[in-house]
Amino acid sequence: MLQEKTLDKNTPIPLYFQLEKLILEEIESGAYPVGSLIPTEKELSQMFDISRTTVRQAIADLVQKDRLYRVKSKGTFVARPKVGQGFIQNIQSFADDVSSAGRTPRTEILDMRVVELPQDVAFQMNLPVDTKAVYLYRKRYADSEPIVRVMTYLPYDLCGFVLEHDMACESLYQVLSEREDTRVTHIIRTCEARAANAEDAAVLDIKRGKPIHYFVSMGHNQNGRLIEYSIARYRGDQSRFRVELYRE
Repeated sequence: MLQEKTLDKNTPIPLYFQLEKLILEEIESGAYPVGSLIPTEKELSQMFDISRTTVRQAIADLVQKDRLYRVKSKGTFVARPKVGQGFIQNIQSFADDVSSAGRTPRTEILDMRVVELPQDVAFQMNLPVDTKAVYLYRKRYADSEPIVRVMTYLPYDLCGFVLEHDMACESLYQVLSEREDTRVTHIIRTCEARAANAEDAAVLDIKRGKPIHYFVSMGHNQNGRLIEYSIARYRGDQSRFRVELYRE
């Protein structure tokens, strides 16, 4: 426990950073599980013989990193790690993102059938309205928490074979990669902030009006044909997205 730890006051490493590292180590070891209360600023100040300003900076950094959260008049608690979504810049699975956060992924199929493309989707896919498509509607979890609901349309003439797969257990991109003409090699994604609607509230267990991340993904094969059109609605309180930029 933290009471048994010490800070090195003879090193140039800032004390707040050392304390932050010690708290993180205790969280990751399980000494302070998700939802548990950590010592107060006063207790930490006395425990390590440092100023409350130093303690406050360490706590503030961990709150900003979503490792802790504050509740007014109650204290500071260990936060459940948000799922760091790498899919905004890579073609990778939701399961990989969730697993990398130390949580357990699960997928629930809400609907999977052949439909005619809705007018707005047909327009985006540049296909006739009566085009047949595989419609796949998934609710995806990290542990027991619903994270995102995803509605995907795939042209039936190419992707009808997807209906033969158990999409609760298999990765869509891995299934599509079974055939060269359906393997997704290039994706265009757009993102915007939206307020949760009634279906978000019901499916994702959040209050209507809460923030969500709204993504539209358009996946193409190596010949440039559109294979996937997906709408994903992520809970804002459970997901974070990272983008790395490089100067050429």
